[in-house]
Amino acid sequence: MIEKPKSLIIWITAAIMAISLFASASILTYGWVKTKYQPNTVTVTGSAKKQIKSDYVIWTASFSRQDASLSETYQALQSDLAKVKKYLAENGLTEKDYTVSSVSTGVINTILDNGSYSNNIEAYRLSQQIEIRSSDVDKITTLSRESTELIQDGVEFQSMPPSYYYTKIADLKVEMLSLATQDAKLRAQKVAENSGAKLSDLKSAKMGVFQITAVNSDEISDYGMNDTYSIDKEIMSVMNCVFTCK
Repeated sequence: MIEKPKSLIIWITAAIMAISLFASASILTYGWVKTKYQPNTVTVTGSAKKQIKSDYVIWTASFSRQDASLSETYQALQSDLAKVKKYLAENGLTEKDYTVSSVSTGVINTILDNGSYSNNIEAYRLSQQIEIRSSDVDKITTLSRESTELIQDGVEFQSMPPSYYYTKIADLKVEMLSLATQDAKLRAQKVAENSGAKLSDLKSAKMGVFQITAVNSDEISDYGMNDTYSIDKEIMSVMNCVFTCK
C-alpha cells in the first residue's frame, strides 16, 4: 500500500476546512440579511363609538271588528276607521301622513261538540292596518302611547311598538370607520414604542363589526346589529389594521 505524503494530507484537510467555513459564513450572512430587511409588523384592532338619536319613525297600528253579518261587520269597521282618522287629525296628522291598508277578511267557524271545527261560519272578522312614517320622532312616539284612548271610544285598537331609524347612517359610517382607524394607529404606536420600534406605514386594513345598539347595551354580534327599538342609539365601528415598523 502506497502512503500519501503528510504534506498532501495536510493540504487537503486545510482546503476542506476552508470550504466548510466559507459555506457556513455564507449561510449565516444570508440569514442575517433576510432578517434585517424583512419588515416587522404590528396588528391592532381599533374602535370608535358615538351616540345618536333616531330621526325617523315607523308606527303601525290595527283595528278590527267581528260580527255574524259580513255587511254589518264592514259597516262597523268603516265607522272605526272614521274615528281613527278623526283622532289622528286632532293630533295634527293629515291623510298624507299615513296609509291605510285594504280590509283583511277572516272567518270563524262553529266548533262542534267534539271540539273540531265545522264548515258553518259563526262570524266574520275584518281588520285594517294604519302605518305612519314620520321624521317627527317625539310626536309619533307620544301618539303611539296615547292612542289606546281610542279603545274608550269603542274601537278595538292595537298599537305596535314604533320602529326607529337613523337616516344619515351612510355618511356617519364613513366617519366612524375613519375614527376607528385613527384609534388603531394610536394603539399601534404605543405597541411599537414599548418594543423600541417606530411605526411606519399602514399595510392593510379590514373593517370589523359595525353595529347600532341601544345606549349602554353590551350586546355584540359577529354579523353586526341594527337596533330599531330605541330612540337613543349607540353606533360602534371596528377596524382591524396591520402597520409596518422600522
